[in-house]
Amino acid sequence: MLALAASFAAGILAVGGFAPFNLYPLSMLGLALLFWQWHFTTTVRTGFLTGLAFGLGFFGSGVSWIFISLHIYGGMTAWLAGLATALFCSFLALFIACVGALFVFLRQRDTALLWLAPALWVFQEGARGWILTGFPWLALGYSQTPNSPLAGFAPLFGVYGVSYFSALLASLLVWSLSHRRMRAPMLWGLCGSALLLVSGWGLYMQSWTIPASRVSSVALVQGNIAQEMKWHPEKTAETLALYARLATAHPAQLIIFPETALPIFESDIPVAYREKLIQIGQQNSGDIVAGLPTGSPSGAYYNSVLSFGSAPTQAYHKFHLVPFGEYIPLKFLLGWVIEVLHIPLSDFSRGSATPSPLQVGGQLVAMNICYEDVFGEEIIRQLPEATVLANVSNDAWFGDSLALWQHAQISQMRALESGRMMLRATNTGLTAIINHKGELLAYLPPFTRGVLQGTVTGYAGSTPYVRWGNAPVWLVCGLMLGIAFLKKRTRWTNRR
Repeated sequence: MLALAASFAAGILAVGGFAPFNLYPLSMLGLALLFWQWHFTTTVRTGFLTGLAFGLGFFGSGVSWIFISLHIYGGMTAWLAGLATALFCSFLALFIACVGALFVFLRQRDTALLWLAPALWVFQEGARGWILTGFPWLALGYSQTPNSPLAGFAPLFGVYGVSYFSALLASLLVWSLSHRRMRAPMLWGLCGSALLLVSGWGLYMQSWTIPASRVSSVALVQGNIAQEMKWHPEKTAETLALYARLATAHPAQLIIFPETALPIFESDIPVAYREKLIQIGQQNSGDIVAGLPTGSPSGAYYNSVLSFGSAPTQAYHKFHLVPFGEYIPLKFLLGWVIEVLHIPLSDFSRGSATPSPLQVGGQLVAMNICYEDVFGEEIIRQLPEATVLANVSNDAWFGDSLALWQHAQISQMRALESGRMMLRATNTGLTAIINHKGELLAYLPPFTRGVLQGTVTGYAGSTPYVRWGNAPVWLVCGLMLGIAFLKKRTRWTNRR
């Protein structure tokens, strides 16, 4: 029981590396404590249970905001929302539990800690980011953005590459401590750790992209419309007037409204209001980009972004939809969930998987909506053509929780991977301007109404990650696992 309690506590400790705490060594320290247990574990069962305990602490503390989404804004009763959150966190914890069991099963020698444990860790993150359309939240690499030296690996190998090197650093720490009475292994471990940190720092200093387009003025509007009031028909005119007023008072070449900022379908926008938005954009020699639903509630409809202004109207339709939030999987069987959650417009259609950047405000903008920026390999589909990244979100669903800061940190990783600035326009926060190194240049406090003004520089060129995506990471991890299984098979054959 003591070992399980220690693993549970290590999982909670690891969350300290993520935003808003940003104590990035804690994530590697928490993982090192787990690796320490696996390193000395002799049974597959113990490896599974310690991994499960770590996962319950990690996800139970790191994504507890799901309860807020389900209960406060989704309308679930407290007990049902608590149960659903607990089951979801337990499901996520199973991925880490399976890693622990598999590590102990495949381990032949203690050196497996150095090459097998990091590969298995990253594979579970990849599997978690794929199964059931994916939930790659709290991938270890995000905790290193942008302050850790290991963040320098992001433009080459993406967030999963940073996760790999973070796990490798944790395993090197365990290796050094477990061989502290043996001078040579301990020195090799310490030298390997130093080499990783110095290499990451050197790569972070490298410029992978170059300024390419003129600087554009930007205004990111944070309307701070209460989620429970957002879709009330009697509030629609007030909401539309608010956004028009804020856009008029804060002129910029590129004005961005949040996800579904205009709570009506495009076909229902009053002609006078549409013309007003176009006029504001033209007066600024630029464009307004606004989130709103398009299509028809009686047919296919989309979570979209439209442009209004100097350029002809352009559209982006969200591709990666959130299960049960934006579409209902197996609708014939699970359609009743719509009634339980009380989420407006819960069955969006999917947009194109290969969208084109929007030519607005003097930039080529790679749009993504809310949860889409969690999937780095999907963001780079619009690159290298796009000069700027932009995310519009309605994170009001998360309340005043860790999720607001975690989501902003994810956007910081996307900027670092692509070598491009990221603009975030959100309903309740965190609205932010992020530079091409993943650093927060400016942001608005959550749950305040305002407009964040600044400038954005377009960048050209491709980082290695833009060219290769996650392929190098999966290749290396696949090779490590292949070697482990081959060794295991050889050992079985020799025994026979």
